Amino acid sequence: MRRLLWAGIIIVGLMILMTNMVQAQTESTRSLYDIPPRNLVDAPTSMTLPRGCFDVILRVYPNGGILGSTSIGLTNRFMVGVSYGAEGIIADAEPNCNPSMEFNAKLRLIDESIYLPALAIGFNSQGYGSYDDAQQRYTYKSKGFYAVFSRSLFFYNASVGGHAGVNYSMEYDGDDDDDPTLFFGIDTQFKYNVGFVLEYDVALNDDKSSQHYGRGRGYLNAGLRWLFSENLEIEAIFKNLLNNRRDVNSFGRGLRLTYIEFF
Repeated sequence: MRRLLWAGIIIVGLMILMTNMVQAQTESTRSLYDIPPRNLVDAPTSMTLPRGCFDVILRVYPNGGILGSTSIGLTNRFMVGVSYGAEGIIADAEPNCNPSMEFNAKLRLIDESIYLPALAIGFNSQGYGSYDDAQQRYTYKSKGFYAVFSRSLFFYNASVGGHAGVNYSMEYDGDDDDDPTLFFGIDTQFKYNVGFVLEYDVALNDDKSSQHYGRGRGYLNAGLRWLFSENLEIEAIFKNLLNNRRDVNSFGRGLRLTYIEFF
């Protein structure tokens, strides 16, 4: 019950904060239009929040799950954040709360230039989906420690970003599958404030389980983004398009709301 109480307090607090910020007016010209994506679906990019900027994200996932998170740019190169959630929030049964609050941090070491891609290193302990107490892991493992390269291309009415990285997740105690792995992805931004993201996680750290998880195909995820306003983004998420899980026969569908503001 204590974990459930904390989950409720955090999620309700984030929702109230988002509502208040949506109603607030700002004279700043800085907005989501000016900030490249910090994540694709689950995979990080090398982009960070600007100094003095923070975001509030609500993510709805299958089985009535809600994940709330917030991050802040401490400098133009370094950001930190926290997250917490539970499965079964939108349901008529007792929620299955995540075991603890999770943390993330990202430092951009190299800015993108004509000759070099951007490079960032970071840590993110937040996995996605329900938490399996027996195997001590989320349905989709957290990235853990990672390094990622990003490169952008600009066209007349669109921009395209390419991203590639390596990561080592700390979620391996239960399934004895602790290999480093790779991820790749692209993001696009078109006219009329619509964007698309696609990512592929090779999932070398999730291909030995004989129970519910990896089948050796990797995880292919996609998202369709709509910049509803300068500060609010709405995104439809489609996960596990290659049906890499043994316990499902269809891809997952979710929703993510992102709101940003500046101090």
